[in-house]
Amino acid sequence: MKHATKLSLVAGAIFALLNPMAQAQEDGISVGGAVRVNYGLKFYSDSSKDKAGDLTFDMAALKFNGKHGDWGLSSEYRFTSGTHYIKYGYGYYDATPEWQIQFGINKVPFGNRDFISNSWWFGIPYYLGFEDDHDVGIKATFDNGKWHTDLGFYKNPEYGASENKRYATDLYTGTINGTDYYNEESNQLNLRQTYTLEHDGGSTTIGGSVQWGQIYNSKTEENGDRYAIAAHLDSSFHGWNIQLQAMQYEYDAKNQEGVDPNKIGVSVVSWQYEIASKGQAYNFNIAKTIPTDWGSVKIYNDFGVMTPDTDDDSFDNSYQNVTGAAIAAGPLYIMADFVMGKNMTFSTEMDDHVGLKEAGDGWDQRININFGYYF
Repeated sequence: MKHATKLSLVAGAIFALLNPMAQAQEDGISVGGAVRVNYGLKFYSDSSKDKAGDLTFDMAALKFNGKHGDWGLSSEYRFTSGTHYIKYGYGYYDATPEWQIQFGINKVPFGNRDFISNSWWFGIPYYLGFEDDHDVGIKATFDNGKWHTDLGFYKNPEYGASENKRYATDLYTGTINGTDYYNEESNQLNLRQTYTLEHDGGSTTIGGSVQWGQIYNSKTEENGDRYAIAAHLDSSFHGWNIQLQAMQYEYDAKNQEGVDPNKIGVSVVSWQYEIASKGQAYNFNIAKTIPTDWGSVKIYNDFGVMTPDTDDDSFDNSYQNVTGAAIAAGPLYIMADFVMGKNMTFSTEMDDHVGLKEAGDGWDQRININFGYYF
C-alpha cells in the first residue's frame, strides 16, 4: 500500500551514533552507516489487519566523515527498496574554535536545533518542510557553549522541483489531485539564535528562527515568496525532556490562473501531496530516558497540531500524536510507535494532505516499529 511504502522511506536520524559532528573530530576518514527494517500495522486497513501487518526493508545508509586540519567533509547516502538519494553532503572549515563554515547540502537551521520530535515518525513541521530539511547552500555556525547562532543562504533544494524521491519535504512541480503545480524553492535566507542555560540535573535551550525565500513559478515565470518564523524550547531535567515549538509559515506563489492560492504542492520520499499555503504549527513533546545495564530506554509522547490560516473556511486542522519507546543497546536502535492521526497525511486513511478540508472522520491509528543496526 502506498502509505507503507512512503513511510518505509522516511528515516529519523535520531541515534547519536549518526551525528556527523561527533564522528569527525580527528584527522582521518571514517565510514559508517545503518541497515534498517520496518514493521507496520494499519488499524484502518482490512488487508493490513488480515496479514497482521507487514515487515519491509526500510533503508541502508552509508556515511563518510573526514577531517584534515581545519578542513572536513560529512555525507550520508541512503538506499531504499524503491530508490536512493543523498541526505546531506558538505565540506566544512573550522575558522575558529567557535565558528564553522559549511558548504554543500547541509541541514537548514530552523526550529529546534536537533528535531521537534522523538519518534521515527517526525513531527508535523517535517511534512510542511520545516524539520530536518537539507538544501544546497552555505551556513555559518557559531557556538560558545551557551550562545549558538546559525546563518544560512540556500540557493535551491538538493534535487529539482519535479523530483519526489527526496529525504525531506520541498515544494513540488507536477500534478497533484488534478492541479498542475510549477513551483520551486530558491534564494533562501535563514537565521536561528539559541541560548542554553545549564542547571542542576540538565539544561534548557530557548531560541527563535526566521526563514525567508523565493518561489519561482516556471509557468508564469514570476517569483513569489515564502516565510516562516518559530519560537522553540528544549529542556532536560534528570532524564526528563520537554520540547515546545510554535511556528507560522506562508507560501505565496505566483501561480497560473485557476490554481487555488490557499494550497500548494510538496513532495517527499517518493510521494507528493498538498498542504495549506498558510498556517501555524504547534508541538508539545515529553520524554523520559531510563538508563539500563545494557543501554537505555526512552519513553515519549509527541503531539502536534497544524491550524490553517487561509481564505478557505472549509479547511480543517491537522493533528498527529505519537506515543512510543526507543530502545538503544550497543549498535541496535529500535523505535516502537503508536501513531494517531486526524486529517493528516501518512497517518490517516483518507486525508493525504495537511490542513485541507477533512475527508475522513475522526482519528486513525497505526503501529510502526523500526529496527536499526548502526555501524
